[in-house]
Amino acid sequence: MATESNGATSTSTCVGPDGSAIGMPQLCFEWFPNQIFWLVITLVVIFFVLSRIALPRIASVLAERQGTITTDIAAAEDLKRKAEEAEAAYDKALADARAEAQSIAQKTRDEIKAELDKAMAKADAEISAKAAESEKAISDIRATAMENVEAVAKDTAEAIVSALGGKADAKAVAAAVSNRIKG
Repeated sequence: MATESNGATSTSTCVGPDGSAIGMPQLCFEWFPNQIFWLVITLVVIFFVLSRIALPRIASVLAERQGTITTDIAAAEDLKRKAEEAEAAYDKALADARAEAQSIAQKTRDEIKAELDKAMAKADAEISAKAAESEKAISDIRATAMENVEAVAKDTAEAIVSALGGKADAKAVAAAVSNRIKG
């Protein structure tokens, strides 16, 4: 505590003649016991305020944050697991779709090949039928041509014999031309 002056001179080294402190009062050794007393009182009050009011609130906030973090981590792991399951299901569906597409494409190729083979067989049959018709027509044309050649040869032989001044007998000319055509 500060020394009182009742008009008498002060013996304290920390107080000047006019009653004011000389230098910093915190560094005056005469005032240390008083400063230490109030320091202890202040620290005890701060300790009780912190331990009874502030620290429980801080602890509850930290506990709440820890609970939120734990819940969020659990939710994130659950979402990650669900995402992995969804990705696996997507990959399986994609593989199934590709297999189905391959199956449909192969089935379509087989159907087209069967239709093509059927069309080829039908075309081959039509070509064979037309070739047979053509060969029959050609053989008919050959037979008619041979008959026509024989008739033309007979007419030509008669015309040559007549032109040479002879009389052509139709039966003799026909016999001669037939012998010659046969070989």
